Formats: sequence, structure tokens, C-alpha cells
Amino acid sequence: MTREEIFTYAREYFGVEPDYPWDSEPDYAVLRHPKSKKWFALVMRVPRSRLGLESDEPADILNVKCDPVLIGSLILKDGYFRAYHMSKEHWITLLLERVPDGDVISLINMSRDMTK
Repeated sequence: MTREEIFTYAREYFGVEPDYPWDSEPDYAVLRHPKSKKWFALVMRVPRSRLGLESDEPADILNVKCDPVLIGSLILKDGYFRAYHMSKEHWITLLLERVPDGDVISLINMSRDMTK
């Protein structure tokens, strides 16, 4: 799933537009609850080396809030990492090019529910 597909999903199902809060990081987009402004997803473009991979080529990643028990299982699979730049106990990072679209959607929905 691409970042654009994530934004389209958020727009169509939640009525949410991406927010770009950092001028210094134009590729970092936050998805927030409209009323509370709490984050439920963060889309970033980072060098792969920040995930522990052997490349500095940029990659699109998604951070979502997740059940800690589920995080323990997911990080054993390809494309799932302990959260980059967030609480590693409650958030998980997905390397978008490796995670199936259905999992991305399910985890976005879970994160949205968990952050209400």
C-alpha cells in the first residue's frame, strides 16, 4: 500500500486529511482524530538504515498504535518493526512495501479505535 492509498482510505472512511506539522520534514504526515486531534497514524519517508536495514535508500513507513501483545507477534514477520521514533511498547512501524494491504488497513483501524 502506498502513502497516497493510505491518505485516500483515511479520507474516504474517516473524513481525515493528512496533516504535515513539521516544515523540516515535508514527508512526515500525521492522521488525527478530527475533534481530539489525537494521532492514530504517522506516515514517514526515512532511510532504511533507521529500521536497521543495510541501505540508506528512502522508504515509506507507517507508525500505528497497536496492542503490545500483538506487537510481539508482528515484529517476527517481514516488514514489521518496533516503532521508529515512538513508544516501542504501544506503537509499531510497518515498512509499507512489505506489509500486505489488508494488514495495513486492519492496523490503521485498530490504531484509530485505540486512540479515541
